[in-house]
Amino acid sequence: MWLIPIAGSAIVALAHLAPTRFILDRMAGSRAVWHMPRDSPATVYLTYDDGPNPTTTPDLLDALAHERVHATFFLIDQHITDETAPIVRRMFDEGHSIGLHSAAKSYMLLTPSDLARTLTAAADRIEQAGGMAPCRVFRPRGGWRSGSMYEGLRQIDYRLVGWGWMLWDVQVFGDRSADKTFDRLRSRVQAGDIVVMHDGDESAPRKDQRHTVDATARLIPALRNQGFVFGTVCRNADKETR
Repeated sequence: MWLIPIAGSAIVALAHLAPTRFILDRMAGSRAVWHMPRDSPATVYLTYDDGPNPTTTPDLLDALAHERVHATFFLIDQHITDETAPIVRRMFDEGHSIGLHSAAKSYMLLTPSDLARTLTAAADRIEQAGGMAPCRVFRPRGGWRSGSMYEGLRQIDYRLVGWGWMLWDVQVFGDRSADKTFDRLRSRVQAGDIVVMHDGDESAPRKDQRHTVDATARLIPALRNQGFVFGTVCRNADKETR
């Protein structure tokens, strides 16, 4: 009998955990974005979480500029400081898109109105730091989401943006590395996929994420050679298809 509560708990956890879409996401309709249109030309969407990071993000922006690629950065509100404000301005100036991110899974427990106020305040701080408003997209930490979260997003007309299956740089065993990230992503990417890497760390704002810079510098030309081009989630979220 003990298997029943364990199975029930697992189902509840999976129902809120990325990167699999469950009933919550289907009920949310276009409010949930886990894949972009498979249009021609075949487009890949590079996204970066947990910044801005003064140790890593400037070098990542250099790598993207060298390849003339625009990406989407999901920024943590607590990481927007006087030190990192110039990085946010640079993101906007160089044509990148910015969305909101959270450092805690507890956002899924907020009431809809509290979530709406929290995200609105974070968007205001990004606009003050960077001179432009972020686009109306939000990525919860680890993909942990709830019905109340979707209701809060509806109140302020935001979309929740996830990512494709296995298209992230997390390593369950061992540390992240450029080689592991590059090998995993290059072999799995398909048209319309949303890819996640990390230029920051939710608990260590200055932690060096050099592997992300190196993986990006290798991944972009490799995917170009496969015929892919690159887009930003923010400019295409309204076209999401299932």
